[in-house]
Amino acid sequence: MNLSENQFSSIQALVVGDVMLDRYWFGHVDRVSPEAPVPILSVTDTQMRAGGAANVAHNLRALGAQAHSLSIIGDDHAGEDISKLITSYGAQVTTIIDSSIKTIEKLRMMAQNHQLLRADFDHSPSDDSLDEYFDAYQQALENADVVILSDYGKGSLRDCSKMIALARSLAKPVIVDPKGHDYSRYRGASLITPNTREFETVVGVSANEQEFSERAFALREELDIESLLVTRSERGMSLFTANNEQVDSPAQALEVYDVSGAGDTVIALMALCQALDMSAQDSLNLANTVAGIVVGKVGTAVASIDEVIEKLEAQ
Repeated sequence: MNLSENQFSSIQALVVGDVMLDRYWFGHVDRVSPEAPVPILSVTDTQMRAGGAANVAHNLRALGAQAHSLSIIGDDHAGEDISKLITSYGAQVTTIIDSSIKTIEKLRMMAQNHQLLRADFDHSPSDDSLDEYFDAYQQALENADVVILSDYGKGSLRDCSKMIALARSLAKPVIVDPKGHDYSRYRGASLITPNTREFETVVGVSANEQEFSERAFALREELDIESLLVTRSERGMSLFTANNEQVDSPAQALEVYDVSGAGDTVIALMALCQALDMSAQDSLNLANTVAGIVVGKVGTAVASIDEVIEKLEAQ
């Protein structure tokens, strides 16, 4: 398959969901604390990166598409930082500021490219800010070619069922990165993209490949969604379509350094493929290609359109 640098440039994607600020402390460990049997990280560098739905917007921009990020943040420095990051990527940013919460943050401590510890600071938005959020969504939807709902279970997608129904009534595809046990809230979406663990949390652990496929098709039909994509780590990806077709693509990563944010990359790419009405096999192969790029990087990362083209040419 061939891609051009401008393949996705005409697509306007609306990204809705849980944004977070990813902080990284990089360093090295050469001793154990005398106070407790834990390693001491000598910090040599600190970085801020866009996490959650913000990373989806970053991936869209890296792939050359237009992105509109709609989010809820706190009235704090972290909220300012994440808004500035998304803006710096060239995305349009609409934020609902909720003074009753703090912006979601994840702090990762890294030594020799390995994660030692992650600390999460989670806060759920208020009902008032969620009402304002849905109003902003209605306005932003008009100019969107495709909608991505990035659900990290932090509370900003309280109204996701209404969001899906509204977008579908306007014939706009909706791609969902799901969380939790109850997938009924995603009913009617165009595509949902759980990983294996998330999928099996909903349908149970399968004894074999046949049972895995049967449960995937049953879930797709039950939720009345057009397609179901399960990302399966070393087994690659499997896409289950409305035509009762299963399309598989083997994993392509030669080295896996960090899977942080890989799902964000996959959902961004699949949304763009939906907007261009690409075939199931081409979409899946591209998704595997971008996933193979980002897991070879350290930390929350993106795959640029140039990297994707280069990898496709090398295949």
